[in-house]
Amino acid sequence: MADVMIMKDIEATAFRLGLDLSSIDLDSIHLPPSDDCGIPSDDEDVYEEDNPEFDSGFGNVIVVDNVPIVPMEKFEKLETVIRKIYSQVGDIKENGLWMPLSSDSTKTLGYCFIEFNTPQEAELAKKETQGYRLDRSHIFSVTMFDEFDKFMKVPDQWAPSESKPYAPGENLQNWLTDAKARDQFVIRAGSDTEVLWNDARHLKPDPVYKRSFWTESFVQWSPLGTYLATVHRQGAQVWGGATAFDRLMRYAHPQVKLIDFSPGEKYLITYSSHEPSNPRDINRVVVNIFNVRTGKVMRDFKGIADDFTVGGAGGVTGVSWPVFKWSGGTDDKYFARMGKNVLSVYETDTFSLVDKKSLKVENIMDFSWSPTDPIIALYVPEMGGGNQPARVSLIQIPGKEELRQKNLFSVSDCKMYWQSNGDYLAVNVDRYTKTKKSTYTGFELFRIKERDIPIEVLELENKNDKIIAFAWEPKGHRFAIIHGDNPKPDVSIYSMRTAQNTGRVSKLTTLKGKQANALYWSPTGRFIVLAGLKGFNGQLEFYNVDELETMATAEHFMATDVEWDPTGRYVATSVTSVHEMENGFNIWSFSGKHLYRVLKDHFFQFLWRPRPPSFLSAEKEEEIAKSLKKYSKKYEAEDQDVSAMLSEQERERRRKLKEEWDKWVSEWKGLHEEEKLQRQNLRDGEASDEEEEYEAKDIQVEEVINVTEEVEVEHAQERTKA
Repeated sequence: MADVMIMKDIEATAFRLGLDLSSIDLDSIHLPPSDDCGIPSDDEDVYEEDNPEFDSGFGNVIVVDNVPIVPMEKFEKLETVIRKIYSQVGDIKENGLWMPLSSDSTKTLGYCFIEFNTPQEAELAKKETQGYRLDRSHIFSVTMFDEFDKFMKVPDQWAPSESKPYAPGENLQNWLTDAKARDQFVIRAGSDTEVLWNDARHLKPDPVYKRSFWTESFVQWSPLGTYLATVHRQGAQVWGGATAFDRLMRYAHPQVKLIDFSPGEKYLITYSSHEPSNPRDINRVVVNIFNVRTGKVMRDFKGIADDFTVGGAGGVTGVSWPVFKWSGGTDDKYFARMGKNVLSVYETDTFSLVDKKSLKVENIMDFSWSPTDPIIALYVPEMGGGNQPARVSLIQIPGKEELRQKNLFSVSDCKMYWQSNGDYLAVNVDRYTKTKKSTYTGFELFRIKERDIPIEVLELENKNDKIIAFAWEPKGHRFAIIHGDNPKPDVSIYSMRTAQNTGRVSKLTTLKGKQANALYWSPTGRFIVLAGLKGFNGQLEFYNVDELETMATAEHFMATDVEWDPTGRYVATSVTSVHEMENGFNIWSFSGKHLYRVLKDHFFQFLWRPRPPSFLSAEKEEEIAKSLKKYSKKYEAEDQDVSAMLSEQERERRRKLKEEWDKWVSEWKGLHEEEKLQRQNLRDGEASDEEEEYEAKDIQVEEVINVTEEVEVEHAQERTKA
């Protein structure tokens, strides 16, 4: 019967595709041997495990032991007590509480099963009620139902685990030793994910690794470029290498939606949210922190969505991501999150609160870490109808000492921007006018590394200008602002120190009327791209801040993203699937020269692979910069060789095109000669094909297109009367 059904399916598919099965010899079709038809699975390592684990379907069931043994007359009362305890943790399904009875049905057996709506609720119930003291004699012992099978497989006698010989893996930093000093990037288009070298010398990308259905939503590089993370329904995975990209670790987290790495790549944070089937139920959020190398869960955080919103404010269903913000540097020592009127700072040595308590900050609205030091900048808005001013405070961790505080009055909004070295903090403050009908903008500039942390106030020439974008120069002392209310705003560039005055901010220049709404500094400073995205249709201006001059202007129509490579040599602009047309990316030099373009349908992501910090000291980098001419001769010679090779390739390409053209012309001339007799017959014996032997005559042909006859009845009647 099964064979008949399969044949019917084949016939139906053939009919749908318009194939005639009678013309196909099915017996001549031979599939490759073995069960996988010669196609190896990506998950062979799963099948090679001795005891692969499968979802039993009982992940939402817990077993509660040490429940009182009571007679039947007290059964209902005990059931009510247990239901009341566990209903506070999660929603128990209808008929989801079951207490087994003795064989003679006279008393309970001292344990019960509880089924919740979701596995997350069951896990939370286990965590919250493990060791719950019902009375002096009954302390609950809670176990997940799925764990019983694992306990039953524990052997009666201990045996040492089998040791495996050490097999060295691939050097995960090997890609940094590329002889051509190229950078890698990853793209996602359609169902394919590709890693490629940026081979700018040859004006094209060089493929490294390609895989279909590598991720189910997005990919993400780790901050130092060691790992590439993929996201799946069962959890996240990380991959690494220069060319092979082997899977290094799995992180089990069902229905994971978002991921984030700590700055030093030691930890991976995953996030999921569960939407209950009952609309009246509260959304539940699960956040796990994994050790990247071992895959072990170091700590998890569970609760309702409102617990993970900005400031922990009630009534908000959206979750702010990342939930946790990490302290600066690569030691990954501290991370923090906001709650309602508290700032919770955790240390990774124990994954517990610093000093075992949160920092109480009434009405805290925002905070951010210094990129290099354990210093937190936090913002608190006005309270008491303006009687208590807003403030920005700098807090030293772990001592929780307040280093500096600035009170702000009549504040409408506040945004904080750290410079990449942690030398400066810019606070963009929107203030109300005296009438409260409008706002104006100013900046509070903190000099973090100077004594007593002096603060300087910066106001724009037109205080009513709207701030569209702000960006610090990486590793530098300059910053740029896009401001104005006109369709073409202005761009102003400032410096925190100049040759004449190292202690005061000064304006370097203002560029009037620019089609720009985003700023992109080179990672090495000096150069900046003024980009006009969205409504400006991809206008680009490459600007040299040292010389205060425009190097080039260009356009990438409908561009949605701009990203510098980690060395500051190249810029990538891309059009993602937000637009239906022109999907793909362009690569430009730092000075704005267009190098090459790649078009991809359904283009989703372009990400440069980050580089770890250089091991060279600042003095050594300065020495290399001074001796650049000595090093540049070698690379100039290589560039000339590549240019000559490209020229030769272009000449070869043109030569082949000419040969193909000559061959095509020759073939048609031969065909023309073969058909000469046929043309002669068509011309009543005239054999010549030369145009000058023909006489051109103009012949006029008159043709009646239409004849219309009209009868004037009124005039005919008048003549009749007359």
